[in-house]
Amino acid sequence: LLGFYKGLLPPILAETPKRAVKFFTFEQYKKLLGYASLPPGLAFAVAGLGSGLTEAVVVNPFEVVKVTLQTNQNAFTEQPSSFVQAQQIIKTGGLGFQGLNKGLTATLGRHGVFNMVYFGFYFNVKNILPVNKDPNLEFLRKFGIGLVSGTIASIINIPFDVAKSRIQGPQPVPGEIKYRTCFKTMATVYKEEGFLALYKGLLPKIMRLGPGGAVMLLVYEYVYAWLQDTV
Repeated sequence: LLGFYKGLLPPILAETPKRAVKFFTFEQYKKLLGYASLPPGLAFAVAGLGSGLTEAVVVNPFEVVKVTLQTNQNAFTEQPSSFVQAQQIIKTGGLGFQGLNKGLTATLGRHGVFNMVYFGFYFNVKNILPVNKDPNLEFLRKFGIGLVSGTIASIINIPFDVAKSRIQGPQPVPGEIKYRTCFKTMATVYKEEGFLALYKGLLPKIMRLGPGGAVMLLVYEYVYAWLQDTV
């Protein structure tokens, strides 16, 4: 049973700073883009792209450790701790693209594309659909838009997620690096396994980031409004 929880500590350690970086940098990029005379709709998407790229740089080392632990076939009690695993990765591959930052380009694509669609779709659609005076209906309106935002973003960015997993995970032949760069990995997967292979794991991803994305946006919106009223 504990095998289902391999690699749990890295995402726990990364989740709070990851979400903080996502929403904080989105606001900062949005303010900066206000000086660039971009249309508001485009500014939301570009700010989302910037926040995703920044988030990816922060989270990628944690992702490398997590994937390494999850692909370890030893029993849960026999595998190294997250900190020991990180030390081993640094010792063998260093801090660069063969070590703790392996697969960074794919992670940049995954988070950049996701946040661009996620924030861009949510705020553009939210501003188009009429506001409900009933607080409960307004909550459901925002939740529904957030749910669709997370779902569409997941569908669009999952090829980057597949590439990231192939690059950061164990290679098919030990000692030989088959999956090295993001777009080359996508091309290899498409050529050898077909187009649908780029969408492996889509359903669990949507089940997590559809409702999860809606909850994050709602928390962000209501906390942001509360801070504006009280600070």
